[in-house]
Amino acid sequence: MIERQIEIATAAGRMNTFISHPERGGPHPVLIFYMDAPGIREELRDMARRLAAVGYYVMLPNLYYREGAEDLGPLSPDPDSPVRRRMTALMHSLNIPLVMDDTDALLAFADADPAADAGRVGCLGYCMSGQYALSAAARHPHRIKAAASLYGTWLVTDKPDSPHLGVQKAKAEIYIAFAEADPYVPLSFIEPLEQAMTAAGIRHEVELYRGVDHGFAFPQRASTFDKAAAERHWERLFGLFGRNL
Repeated sequence: MIERQIEIATAAGRMNTFISHPERGGPHPVLIFYMDAPGIREELRDMARRLAAVGYYVMLPNLYYREGAEDLGPLSPDPDSPVRRRMTALMHSLNIPLVMDDTDALLAFADADPAADAGRVGCLGYCMSGQYALSAAARHPHRIKAAASLYGTWLVTDKPDSPHLGVQKAKAEIYIAFAEADPYVPLSFIEPLEQAMTAAGIRHEVELYRGVDHGFAFPQRASTFDKAAAERHWERLFGLFGRNL
């Protein structure tokens, strides 16, 4: 496996990005892996490696680069702890237009890298970044062939750029996973998402993972990790990207 930690020029500065892909058999289809709210950490790099090991060129960008933050360290269960407050502030420093600018920069870098097949692109986002995966599919409908949101927050809002509205422009196959016991993502999101994608004729699946909580896919999150659900989500992702990339 090839691994690189690089900086990619963006409209706002330089975005440090972890890239992993197989040593042989390239160029490889591109996957943009949008991080969750706690930031870049070895747990996410390991997940990127798992995707890369089956044949993908995986880009894991640090979306907090504008604030000079990356790994926030262990999270306290106390919502008023300094780390939690810092995470919340960083999360709210982002929005869809900013991350779409970053996505443009990622694709431009992939276009110039002979190891990447940037004509075949997928994306995935967990937690705060489910919205960015869906928005990227809408922004680049002729490039992004598959997109996944895993317990994504803010998928349905009252803003003009709400992901459930924007995704209607996508041509990708879309997979959206919800956790049944999720304090951050209301299940009321399901119906408007289903209606919007069905009306637009988008190939999609919205799946409810029963009996599990937000964060079920992260092995280092002991309070919510669910091995069976996590492995199911990997099966779904490998199927989605295998069909389309």
